[in-house]
Parts: sequence; structure tokens; C-alpha cells
Amino acid sequence: MRAGVRTVTAVLLAAGLAACNPGASAGGDGKPSLPGQGKGGAQGAQGAPALPGLSTTAMARTQLAGLKVAGQKAMTGYSREKFTHWAGQGDSCDTREVVLERAGKNVKRDAACKAVSGTWVSVYDGITVTDAGKLDIDHMVPLANAWRSGAGAWTAERRKEFANDLTRPQLLAVSAATNRAKGDQGPDEWQPPAKGYWCTYATVWTNVKSTYQLTVTEAEKKKLNEMLETCS
Repeated sequence: MRAGVRTVTAVLLAAGLAACNPGASAGGDGKPSLPGQGKGGAQGAQGAPALPGLSTTAMARTQLAGLKVAGQKAMTGYSREKFTHWAGQGDSCDTREVVLERAGKNVKRDAACKAVSGTWVSVYDGITVTDAGKLDIDHMVPLANAWRSGAGAWTAERRKEFANDLTRPQLLAVSAATNRAKGDQGPDEWQPPAKGYWCTYATVWTNVKSTYQLTVTEAEKKKLNEMLETCS
């Protein structure tokens, strides 16, 4: 990995950890212990690294209770191009490549910063992937869903930030099949095939909607509460 990319990624991950828990301490393996891990917290998929900015389950429940419940807004004027992605992150890399690097193990890149090898765990279905071309970078809260939840009123810069957010758990490397099956559906319409990931999924979804002050529907909120009940 190039020095420039390593620096960008380290800064972004550190910012995510600080935003989530300024007092996070190192565990026995020398890695930071995220507040989303351990008793009462959301768990990442086995073999997948922790997500930046992931909150505890208790915090997610508090955030969910505070989200505004409203019907979905019209899609009038919507376009994916209004959420500029993938943004450049320096040293010829863009947001997609940074997410692939942080989500994988032993990731190697070519001169254009494209991942040419590595190992990834697709958190939605638990499968191991060794070809980056078979992975999509999923916006946990899809762009179209965000538009229907209030992003239509945002500035172009705010939508770009949302679409390239590396400091919160909004971007996940998952199998293309699961990402495309999900589409722009909310948790009341689609859930990860790996039920063991439901706790984390609901926690992340709630974290993102709370951070960006997006609304939820009644059905969405009910399902998120049900999914948070699967947390240990």
C-alpha cells in the first residue's frame, strides 16, 4: 500500500474511532476496542474488520427513539449523479479503493490504486471473496432512500459527503449479488441473508440516519427495533 493512501486511511479510521468513542482503549491484541464490540454491542461479521464509528446497541436504541417518523418524500429530481461518488482521496485513489483496503486483508494494489488481490468477507452473506471485482461498495443507507428521507433538500456538498463518508459506518464492501438484491430498499423491505449480522445492520442504519438527521417510516422503525432485539 502506498504511503499516501496509508496516511489517508489511518487518519480516517482514527477519526471514526474518536467520533464513536474518544476513550476507546487497546485490547489484548493491541487493536483498538470499539464500543460496538463485546457484551451488549453490535458485532461485525466473523473475519471482517470493525466498522468506523459503529456505536453501541444502547446508543443505537437511543438514536432510533429520537428519529423523526415521516412518510417517504417523492423522488422528483432524484439522480445518483447528485451524490458525487467516488471522490478522490489522494495518491490516485478514490473512496471505493480506500474502503476495499480497510475492509480486506493482504490487499495489494496496482499503479492506478486498483486492488488486484486480497481477501474480503462479505458481511451480508458471510462469504469470502478474493476478487475485488466481485464486490460492490454499498451505501448502508442507499442514496435513493436518503433522498426520500430528506437528502433532496441538501446541498450538493452535503450529498457528496454522505456518498463518500469514511468516518462513519456508511460504506461496506459486500458481494455484488447482495448489494443488488438490496437496491434502495429499507430494512423493513430487505434484510441481510446472514441473520447474525442483523444487529450490526440495524445499528449502522440507525447511526447513519441519526447523524444525517434523516427520517424513518413507521414500518422502518418497527423493523429496526426488531433487528436490534437480536443483539446479544
